[in-house]
Amino acid sequence: MIRLAWRYLWSQPLTAGLNLLLMTLGLAAMSLVLLVSEQLDAGMRRDLAGVDLVVGAKGSPMQLILASVFHLDTPTGNVPATVLDTLRAHPLVRQAVPLALGDSVQGFRVVGTDPGYLDLYGARLARGQAWQQPMQAVLGAEVARRTGLDLGAEFAGSHGLGEGGAHHDEHHYQVIGVLAPTGGVIDRLVLTDLASVWALHEDHAPPTAEARPREITAVLLSYRSPLAAVSLPRWVNAQDALQAASPALETARLMRMVGVGEEVLRGFGWVLMAAAGLSVGVALLHAVRARQPDLAMLRMLGAPPRRVALLVLAEALCLAVLGAVLGLLAGHLAAEGIGQLLAARHSVRLTGRWFSAAELQVVGLALIAAALAAGWPAWRAYRLDVTQLLQAPR
Repeated sequence: MIRLAWRYLWSQPLTAGLNLLLMTLGLAAMSLVLLVSEQLDAGMRRDLAGVDLVVGAKGSPMQLILASVFHLDTPTGNVPATVLDTLRAHPLVRQAVPLALGDSVQGFRVVGTDPGYLDLYGARLARGQAWQQPMQAVLGAEVARRTGLDLGAEFAGSHGLGEGGAHHDEHHYQVIGVLAPTGGVIDRLVLTDLASVWALHEDHAPPTAEARPREITAVLLSYRSPLAAVSLPRWVNAQDALQAASPALETARLMRMVGVGEEVLRGFGWVLMAAAGLSVGVALLHAVRARQPDLAMLRMLGAPPRRVALLVLAEALCLAVLGAVLGLLAGHLAAEGIGQLLAARHSVRLTGRWFSAAELQVVGLALIAAALAAGWPAWRAYRLDVTQLLQAPR
C-alpha cells in the first residue's frame, strides 16, 4: 500500500512538488522560530546567572544590560572606580564584580575585571592560568579558536569595541590562559585585570592632559538577601551619575520586542501550512475522481472500502513525512546560516546543531494537517460505488 501510495503521489509531479514546497517552507519557518527562541532564551539565562543588578552610568537601562552583560552594545559611559568600594561595603551586596571596557582585539572585547568574573560564570581554565599581574590576558574559547592566539602569544589591543580602532602598539598583552568552552558570553571575551585597562588609557592620553580619576564601566552585583531587590536599585538611582538596571526586567522587555518578530514568522508558517493542507485536499479530491476505475478494480480484487480509504490517507501521510523531514532540515540549515553570520560579527551564539523536543510537535502538526486534508477525499474513496462505476458508459 505504501509503494502504491508513493507512486500515486508522484504521478503528478508538479502538483506534488508544489504541495511539498508549501509544507516544507511552513514547517521550516516554525522550526526556525523554535530553534532561535529556545537558544536565545537559554543563552540569556546562562549569561544572567548570578547577576541580580547592573550598576553603571546613567542612560538607557537596556543599553547598560546589553553592553555589560551580553557585550552587544556600547556602554552608557564610565563611573568612578570608587563606586566599586562603596558597593562592596553595602550590607545588601553579596558580590560586586567590576568591568572596564574600551579595547578590543580582532573585534573581540578586552574586559578588565577580577577573578570573581570567572566564578560568576563557572568558567574554568582549559590551559594555563589566570592573570597574576598587569598585561596578562586569559582568552575565551571562541577568541582562541578564531584568532589563533595561544599560550605565550603576545598581541596589541585596539582602541574601541570594534575592529578598526587605533592600536596600542606600545603595550602588548601576553596570553597566559585559555578558558574551556561554556557556550556563554565569556567564550568571546579577552579577560585581564583592571590595572591593564587603566595603564593603556592613561598612556594613551595626551601628555598635557591632567590625570583623571580611574574609572570603570559597570559593576555586576549579586544580592545578599531578597530585600535587596526592593531597596538597592532605589538607593543606586538616588546617587549622582549612577543608575541601576535589573537584568530580569530588561531582558523580559527585550524578549517581548523580539517576540513580535517570532509571532510574525510563526504566523507565516501557519499560513503556508494552511495553504499546503488546502492544496493537498483539493489535489487528493481530484485524484480520487480521476482514479475511480483503478479504485474500483482494487475493490473487485477484494480490497475492502477501508483499505481504499487508507490508500488515499497514506498518500497524504507520505507527503507529510517527506515535508516534515525537509522542513526540519531547512530550519536547522537556516539556523546554522544565521549563526555563522552572527559569529562573524561576534554576536550571540546560534547553531543549527541544537535539537528541540518541541520539534516533535512540528512533525505531529504536519501529520495532523495531512490527515485533515485527506479526510474528505478518503471518505469519498470509502463511499465509492463499484457497481455504478462498472455500469457507467465508457
